[in-house]
Amino acid sequence: MSRWPERRITHAVAFFCVAGLLAGLISVVSLGVLGCSRPQEPSATGPAVPAAGVGRASAPEAEAPSAAVPGAAGAGAVSQPAAATADLAKPLKKAELFVRLPEEICNTPDAMTLLPDGSIILSVPNFNDVSQPPVLMKITPDNQVEKFLDLPPNPETGKPFGALGICVAPNGDLFLADYQAEGKQKSRVCRIKMENGMPREIGPAVEGFSISNAVICRDGYLYVSDTQIDAEKRPVISGVFRFKLEDLENAVIKLAEPLIHDPHLIATIETHSTELSLGADGLCFDDDGNLYIGNFADGTVHRLRFDSEGKVVANEIFARADHMKCADGLFYDRTRKLIFVADSKVNAIHMISLDGRVQVLAQNGDTDGLDGGMDQPCEAIVRGNEVIVSNMDWPVPGLLNQKYDTPCTLSVIRLD
Repeated sequence: MSRWPERRITHAVAFFCVAGLLAGLISVVSLGVLGCSRPQEPSATGPAVPAAGVGRASAPEAEAPSAAVPGAAGAGAVSQPAAATADLAKPLKKAELFVRLPEEICNTPDAMTLLPDGSIILSVPNFNDVSQPPVLMKITPDNQVEKFLDLPPNPETGKPFGALGICVAPNGDLFLADYQAEGKQKSRVCRIKMENGMPREIGPAVEGFSISNAVICRDGYLYVSDTQIDAEKRPVISGVFRFKLEDLENAVIKLAEPLIHDPHLIATIETHSTELSLGADGLCFDDDGNLYIGNFADGTVHRLRFDSEGKVVANEIFARADHMKCADGLFYDRTRKLIFVADSKVNAIHMISLDGRVQVLAQNGDTDGLDGGMDQPCEAIVRGNEVIVSNMDWPVPGLLNQKYDTPCTLSVIRLD
């Protein structure tokens, strides 16, 4: 859900992307990787939009303790023993090559979503070479790669479609974030209407974001992370917006200026990193309806908890660890009760159990990806026994990856 220049670095690193990014105590052994079917979208309480300003949380400036596991809301983080921290930082698996993307079409892959038949739709904004138009690609259940949709330019800016986060709506349509680096609040979320499994038309659903990034639907609502609501303030403010799907059926929603006053804003978070001004990125829900948010530059995962009316009652840092440097795309696996986090900064995928424990699943050094290694992983999804990883390979300051290589690749980590 994707990581940008302080306006052009700022994915939104699509974060850009996103993103984006987490029941019983799970040991390092149980974090291991057994069994499984493709996760389904969990059920949750139907939310009502609270007033802007509700659910604000701050990320502390102090260095997080090793393998810190936050307690209940309001409680301090608990430090793990040094030996346990060392074990959690050891990768359990190694990434392998999943697919190569066609060089003539793809130069910057980003977010992914699963279709009911097991196909993957991949957003490709092509930030590395904007002479190549942005596209959506499809990876079939038997892992064939094909073009799914050419994306039109943004009609207001005239610039290429900045394709970041993507998700499936309950009716089968797709929502897709469009990040626009130039101008103020020119980013948006579009709806792709589907018919018989194919895209029929694309048009705006919500306009006026700063950096629209991750998108996710749940119980009649669309949730969107904005990675940089206010980049002028220190710490940087980012947040999550919520929209009733029925309100998006026949009208385009225009967000308020400034964004902090828009009534759809349900929570804000702060980012303290001095390297990148990129905050809320990946999004995912657990089975109980808690919403998790990846704080890209700070490398923390936040959790929103709701009451029975859908009002945010807790906004807290849920997980952080010395070995988790970045929290880009997030994905919740219902079978294993784990949140998978893409760490773009150090070429890693982490697993977070629902007690907040952070375990490195796989990690590698700088690579061109052709050996199967992760090359700036921005998102991971679980399909069966595979964790499939999108490698953005869009170099920005502060990341291990500092060189763009062709062709672009997706990696896979096998959980058998």
